[in-house]
Amino acid sequence: MTAAAYLVTGSSGTIAGVFPSMPTDGDRDDPWGDDVSREVARASPRAAAGVYGVVPDEEDPGRSGAADPEDDPDGDEEHEVEFVPVRRQLSLAIAGFATLLAAALLFGAQNTGPDARASYAIVIFGVQVLYVLSWTMAMRPPTPLLVAGVALATGAFTDYLAVTGGLAPLIYTALAAVAVVVIGQFIARVDRLRVRDALGSTLLIILGVVAFASLIVLTRKPGGTQVITVCLTVAGFALLVARVTDAVFPRPRIAAQVPRGATGIILGAMLGTLAAGGLGSVLVFPFTPAKGAVLGLIAAGVAVLVDLAVNFTEAGRGVSGDTPTFWLARHMQGPLGAIAAVSAVAYVMTSFV
Repeated sequence: MTAAAYLVTGSSGTIAGVFPSMPTDGDRDDPWGDDVSREVARASPRAAAGVYGVVPDEEDPGRSGAADPEDDPDGDEEHEVEFVPVRRQLSLAIAGFATLLAAALLFGAQNTGPDARASYAIVIFGVQVLYVLSWTMAMRPPTPLLVAGVALATGAFTDYLAVTGGLAPLIYTALAAVAVVVIGQFIARVDRLRVRDALGSTLLIILGVVAFASLIVLTRKPGGTQVITVCLTVAGFALLVARVTDAVFPRPRIAAQVPRGATGIILGAMLGTLAAGGLGSVLVFPFTPAKGAVLGLIAAGVAVLVDLAVNFTEAGRGVSGDTPTFWLARHMQGPLGAIAAVSAVAYVMTSFV
C-alpha cells in the first residue's frame, strides 16, 4: 500500500506507473481504499485531486504546457544575444586610416636627421592629439577635461624633451602627469573609488602619449630608424590585412557582439610576420631575416590584438547598456591604440636588434 501511495504522490497530479492489481467492481467508487486515500491526501493534496478528479489547466499550467514566462529564468528573451553585422565600408575605412597613420609616422622617421627632429615632433604631436581625444571619449574617466588637458600638455612636453633627451625624462614626466590627474580629481571631490577605478584608464591615455614621443628618441639610437621601419610597416600592414579580410570574409565570428572575424586576425599576424622577414633580408646590418621575422611577429601580434581588444571593450559597453562612444572616436581608437603599443614595443626591441 505504501508503494502505491508513493507512486500516486510522485505523479504530480496523475497516476503513473504499473500497479500490481486492478480495482474490482466493488471498489469503483474508491479504487485504492479509504486508508490509501487518506494517506495520499495527507502527503499531497494535488496528488489526491489527481486520483479523484482532473486538475484544471488554469490550476496546473505546467501540465498544459503553457508555463508562465516569469517562472522561467532561462527564457530565450533573457539570453538572446544581439548579432552585430560587419559593415564592409566601415572596415575598409578603418583599414585606410590605420595604413595612413602608420605611413605618416614611418615617413616622418625616415626624413628625420640630427637637425630635423622638430618637424617629426610636430607630426607626433598631431597623432597624440587624435589619440588623447579618441581614448578620453572612449574610456570616460572622471573629469575628462582635466585628463585630456594634462595628457596633451604631457605630449607637447615629452616631444620637446625627446628631441634632445633620452627616455628617462619621458617616464618621469608621465608619472608626474598621472599624479597631477589624481590630485586634481581629489580636489574636484571625485569619489575615491571612482578615482581608483579610473587610474587604469588614466595610465593608458598618458602612457600612450609618451609611447608616441618615444619614436623621436628612437631615431637618435643606432639602428632605431630601421626598427621603426620594420615595426610600423608591419603594424600598418597587419591592421590593413585584418580589416580588409573582415570586409570580405568575416568568418568565423569571434563573438556575436564583436564585428570581427578570426580569419582576419590570423592572416594579419601571419602576413605581417612574413613582410617583416622580407624587410629583414633587404635592410642593412644588423638586421637579418630571422631578426626581422621575430620583430615582425611581435609587432603584428600586438597591433591586431590591441585593435581587437578595443572592439571587445566597446561591445562590453553595449551589453552593459552604456551610451556608445562617439562614432568617429570609436573607430579611430583601435588603430591609434595599436600603433601606440607598437611604438613602445619598437623601443624595447632595439636591445634585441
